[in-house]
Amino acid sequence: MNETLEVLDFNEQPKKFSVLDTYGENLTKKTYITDPAIGRDKEIKEAMLILLTPEKSALLVGKAGIGKTAIVEGMGYRMQKGLVPDALKKYELIKVNISALLGTVHTEDGQDVNMLQLLVDELKTKENIILFIDEVHLLVSRNTSNLNVDFANMLKPGLDRGTIKMIGATTTEEYEAYILRDRAFLRRFLKVDVEEPTVEDTVKILMGTYPKIEKQSGVNDNYSDYQKEKIFRFIVELTDQYKRIYEIGNRYPDIALTMLANAYSNAVFENTNILNMKHIYEAIKSSKSIYDDAKKKGLIEFKEKFKDILDTENVKLD
Repeated sequence: MNETLEVLDFNEQPKKFSVLDTYGENLTKKTYITDPAIGRDKEIKEAMLILLTPEKSALLVGKAGIGKTAIVEGMGYRMQKGLVPDALKKYELIKVNISALLGTVHTEDGQDVNMLQLLVDELKTKENIILFIDEVHLLVSRNTSNLNVDFANMLKPGLDRGTIKMIGATTTEEYEAYILRDRAFLRRFLKVDVEEPTVEDTVKILMGTYPKIEKQSGVNDNYSDYQKEKIFRFIVELTDQYKRIYEIGNRYPDIALTMLANAYSNAVFENTNILNMKHIYEAIKSSKSIYDDAKKKGLIEFKEKFKDILDTENVKLD
């Protein structure tokens, strides 16, 4: 991945171009509808303890779809609310898109300036920044061999000063394939193992996240809290690891959240702002992440389990 970006004359106005401002998202200033990291206090505390350790930064490692990015957003949420140790309150948490760092800036004098080098140079002028880079393995893998840079050494001055901290995130597979081979990188990062949440935790995540989906879709869920929890638990149990298509990459909470979001999308498609059981049923029926036999059994169970609500809504399901 290597893209060329056109900017103003780099020699005339170098101070006006900022990688952080152009490609960064300040997670401490983001508008949050709900806590994005429900049930992840343990991982957040572990990451914060690492960031408080001199010359160390945090590396979140776990399988795809289990909420590594949500954990970092949860940290930003807590920093925004002042729910962090005093030593971290002065920091800003900024997420930078990995695709931007793998590109170059083409200046009018004909030079190609490495974007990653620009970021490192910019960080030399900054203090109290926590940089978050998802898919950080791309910066230490063979994909960046043509950049002729040593990412860990480029960041070393800021990391050693303690004024620049970093959070990286990567999958277990990429960690083992690339990062374990980079000793310079490993010396400055401490690993945070991120496990897939349990069924109970995933139900709590859905209960805490549905207001965000409501806000984004404009569709309301008017069921009682008891009914919501019953519905969400059904979705979570329907998408457990034994019913998922092998190696689809979707895990808790991502697979359950996707199914719930699809139910809201069905309501939007029908031009209604009220979620009903048919929308949920159709989201289950159209899912491509569950084995067909598990899906068929689930649809039958759905009709039986929620017969009272279906009768009340006068909804007919095929």
